[in-house]
Amino acid sequence: MSVRIAWERRGEGLPLVLIHGLGYARWGWEPVVDALAEHFEVLLFDNRGIGESDAPPGPYTAAEMAGDVFRVLDEAGVVRAHVLGTSLGGMIAQEVALSAPERVERVVLICTTPGGSHAAPMPSQTVRLMTEATALEPLVALRRFVENALAPEAPDELVERILAHRIRTAQPPDAWLAQAAAGQAFDAWDRLPKIGAPTLVLHGEEDVVVDPANADLLVTRIPGARVETFPNCGHLFFWEQPARFVQVVKEFLE
Repeated sequence: MSVRIAWERRGEGLPLVLIHGLGYARWGWEPVVDALAEHFEVLLFDNRGIGESDAPPGPYTAAEMAGDVFRVLDEAGVVRAHVLGTSLGGMIAQEVALSAPERVERVVLICTTPGGSHAAPMPSQTVRLMTEATALEPLVALRRFVENALAPEAPDELVERILAHRIRTAQPPDAWLAQAAAGQAFDAWDRLPKIGAPTLVLHGEEDVVVDPANADLLVTRIPGARVETFPNCGHLFFWEQPARFVQVVKEFLE
């Protein structure tokens, strides 16, 4: 079944494709996309199951969602690109780098995991929230999830800004579960040593969605990879420290 993926292009330069995570459409790159587009040809898109892209019946897999990335690259006429993914998008980025290394220049993995039994498990704070959310009003639960993805000191206006976007692009429950299934089933542990592209791993030190210990695990498995952390930042640290994020990514990719 053909799946339509909505995408757009910003800027000029070496191609850079951005892959977002569970529950976030391409608006999720808002704080950094314009600055990145000053240096790169940025391709951003809505994953299947959210935004303007199709939402076929699930469950999805990271490999299927990596196929969507290649579809975007093909439609954009891009043969080879830098690949940057966050959270579930970081898992998809790993699949992209493993399945078609000839199309990948460099890789940036953000607040993500190698998956499987070797990965550090989801922090208890988020596990509790996912359990409690079923008994909350949907809007209350959504706000709690946004707050949970940021550091405790994040300003209220940042929470409101992200929440407004999430309300505007709210997913049907089936589509959210279909995306979530891709993350739950993902396991690249044994394959990670095959990633040959230079790789940078970034993580917020106060991330309670994906345990920061996973950053170190990725670095131990991917040849030549290095890690850089962002103190006082949560899962969405590129919303909290966008200028530093852009500088770190730019220096690595250039």
